[in-house]
Amino acid sequence: MSDAIREILEHSKTLAVVGLSSKAARPSHGVTAYMQRNGYRIIPVNPQEQAVLGEKAYASLDAVAEPFDVVVIFRRPEFVPAVVEAAIRKQAKVVWMQEGVIHEQAAERARAAGLIVVMDRCILKEHAKRFVTERI
Repeated sequence: MSDAIREILEHSKTLAVVGLSSKAARPSHGVTAYMQRNGYRIIPVNPQEQAVLGEKAYASLDAVAEPFDVVVIFRRPEFVPAVVEAAIRKQAKVVWMQEGVIHEQAAERARAAGLIVVMDRCILKEHAKRFVTERI
């Protein structure tokens, strides 16, 4: 049986993280720091930040000049449709909505545009389940 999440995590090494905070207590910060320590290139997307985890932050996905594979969303569900539209414009391969982030219509829109959608799952937990490289 195929493990689609394993495939994503093995083949997608650049993550644009929408809603990434520089505040260490925020889930977005801890999750993204873990992914960075495990070999993923991080692109912070947050108009309130200049840099996060040593990487230049961008105000929006549209402002990111380099390619990325996965858009990881740490935003409330009402903001997801706009993020999905930007992910489609930027030709991302995957839209990953973190735990608690659920938007069925935006997920359908992304799938219709050819993107893979992971919804209501934590990328850190899914990575740790498949590739135990450090303790959480």
